[in-house]
Amino acid sequence: MPSVPWLEVLFVFLFSGVRPSHPLQEVHVSRETIGKISAASKMMQCSAAVDILFLIDGSHSVGKGSFERSKHFAIMVCDALDINPERVRVGAIQFSSAPHLEFPLDSFSSQQEVKAKIKRMVFKGGRTETGLALKYLLRRGFPGGRNASVPQILIVITDGRSQGHVAVPTKQLKERGVTIFAVGVRFPRWEELHRLASEPREQHVLMAEQVEDATNGLLSTLSKSAVCTVASPDCKVQPHPCERKTLETVRELVGSVLCWRGSRRSDAVLAALCPFSSWKRVFITHPATCYRTTCPDPCDSQPCQNGGTCVPEGLDRYHCLCPPAFGVGANCAPKLSVECRIDVLFLLASSAGTTPEGFLRAKAFVKRFVQASLSEDSRARVGVARYSGELAVAVPVGEYQDVPDLLRSLDGVPFSGGATLTGSALRRAAELGFGSAARTGQDRPRRVLVLLTESPSQDEVAGPARHARARELLLLAVGTEAVRAELEELTGSPERVLVYAGPQDLFRRVPELREKLCSRPQPGCRTQSLDLLFMLDASASVGPENFAQMQSFVRSCMLQFEVNPDVTQVGLVVYGSQVQTAFGLDAHLTRAAVLRAMSQAPYLGGAGSAGTALLHVYDKVMTVQRGARPGVPKAVVVLTGGMGTEDAAVPVQKLRNNGISVLVVGVGPVLREALRRLAGPRDALIHVATYADLRYHQDTLIHWICGEAKRPVSLCKPSPCLHEGTCVLQNGSYRCECQDGWQGPHCGNRSLRGDAPKARGSRREPAGGQ
Repeated sequence: MPSVPWLEVLFVFLFSGVRPSHPLQEVHVSRETIGKISAASKMMQCSAAVDILFLIDGSHSVGKGSFERSKHFAIMVCDALDINPERVRVGAIQFSSAPHLEFPLDSFSSQQEVKAKIKRMVFKGGRTETGLALKYLLRRGFPGGRNASVPQILIVITDGRSQGHVAVPTKQLKERGVTIFAVGVRFPRWEELHRLASEPREQHVLMAEQVEDATNGLLSTLSKSAVCTVASPDCKVQPHPCERKTLETVRELVGSVLCWRGSRRSDAVLAALCPFSSWKRVFITHPATCYRTTCPDPCDSQPCQNGGTCVPEGLDRYHCLCPPAFGVGANCAPKLSVECRIDVLFLLASSAGTTPEGFLRAKAFVKRFVQASLSEDSRARVGVARYSGELAVAVPVGEYQDVPDLLRSLDGVPFSGGATLTGSALRRAAELGFGSAARTGQDRPRRVLVLLTESPSQDEVAGPARHARARELLLLAVGTEAVRAELEELTGSPERVLVYAGPQDLFRRVPELREKLCSRPQPGCRTQSLDLLFMLDASASVGPENFAQMQSFVRSCMLQFEVNPDVTQVGLVVYGSQVQTAFGLDAHLTRAAVLRAMSQAPYLGGAGSAGTALLHVYDKVMTVQRGARPGVPKAVVVLTGGMGTEDAAVPVQKLRNNGISVLVVGVGPVLREALRRLAGPRDALIHVATYADLRYHQDTLIHWICGEAKRPVSLCKPSPCLHEGTCVLQNGSYRCECQDGWQGPHCGNRSLRGDAPKARGSRREPAGGQ
């Protein structure tokens, strides 16, 4: 039977194949300081004359993964080196069973060349013969270096598991003036790294796995010898407590088991108790001191207010990541335009349909608005009323000028429950909510009533809304999708309604509300003649909900245009499983009719082809016989999610060649290349991240449309002549030369038998008052 030592050998063999986890080095500092260490590593530069040689372990004990991390560390160090034949020279040797010169120090004269060569280094494998590599340097010196005329720095990147002796060659290299950094990878033997490193050893032993920390440590040590410098004189090298850990397998005595031993006599067998051991993996901790450079950053003064997070950008710049509603002012500071002089009454639904949770959300929204928008020099005054069956003015407008007092008063507003009589509350709020002795004329500030509700009204709202507007109140509303239609009717415009999907989305509406409170509606190009067509992607890739958001966006845009046959004509095409003209350019003569027709446009689903839809526009919509007016600017606005646009480049160019402007509004987190191609040489493209964000780009779209309305046009583009007639410009007008068999001003009438084979159309004047 085997003896106990044989069993121990068996245990060692079984556990030797267990691969330990990655090593761990921890610098015991705050997360803020770790960020400063990382930032400082990118602000250090080495420009002195120095020879730096990387000696990189490529043995099997390191492995391919750690070899790649060693290369990454070397490249990060090179980012800080001013590589130049007269300043910093860099070379590299890979060692395993034998040293291999990857490139000498005089091979490359730029940082880019050195980094590219390091990236191309190939892992060789073999034994860890660190001693042989060091003796190679003793015999040949630094390959391509300047000998001892400049400082020589050797950066050894290894796991410290050399299969030969390293003490003697290491000592001889140091005696020749070579500074040695020992940089560990994978599970290094720290004792061997300390034997390799120059004095003081704590400043010359690093861990490549934490690449930014190791880079900072190396450059910090070099900065003491004036080889490297930091961008700011305020940066300092400071000691920090740290730990270096290695996960190792150790044996632990568990107890004894009965075993059998043989004796010298062949017929004797003895029973005995044998010790039994188990094996477990434990961290071996090596306490140390790490020297790192940190620089003061602009976030030290905590410039971001209201819970904002400061993100440094170099030594003297920063930006603030602000909570919702605080993103407009610098440093997340509350800011409302000092030129915005307004009285605002928030009208909060407090009915059973809203629920106590919804009422608390509304109060939180008002509090966030007050915190974000009001300050000592604000010219805005705020009041709060709640309603269910009756109206109760909880905070009269202007009663509190002190923000903390106003917030405390808001906390005390109770939930009431009951019916949702929005119309009645609206009428009472218009009459009583702003005080009985309101100022008049120019002395009176703008008065705004902001309704917050999640519950449909149980009474009629249109009449009370007209009554409020007749009293020169601006009506704005904040609510969920369930009450959008009612709120649009109440306010009189989709532009004055803010819809939210959830509690956090509600708070994101604060900046939008603040903007609407202080902005005056900007009219579109109401007096410019224009043939305007919207082409909406109604395919399955968009989906019905997003298609509805497209419709709402287009309807909101149309409020800025005067629709009639002498000014702006509007048409709509939708495409998906088919292409369909929802209504042509001359189908509706008023803006109200256009808005109704847009709401009724069908969602089609299926796979959409933007190219096919654009050809449909070219052949069957933007033509004289389908309502387009000669001499009037023409524009097509394509709203799409980007799918199915690969075939659209040629059709869109065909439209542009025919004098028709095309703007693409692409929606999605990633801008597809196919959409970029559609933009054309004038970059006619608006990229929107989500369909919900379309409303933020309305001004940009209207600005583009109005710009196109003012562009000079050709009376012959698109051609007003039918049946392949030729349009000829003549003295500020045009005439049509008709093909055989056709006659009339636009070649629209068939010729009689006795007529001449070709008839000339009469001279035409441009349409649209141009």
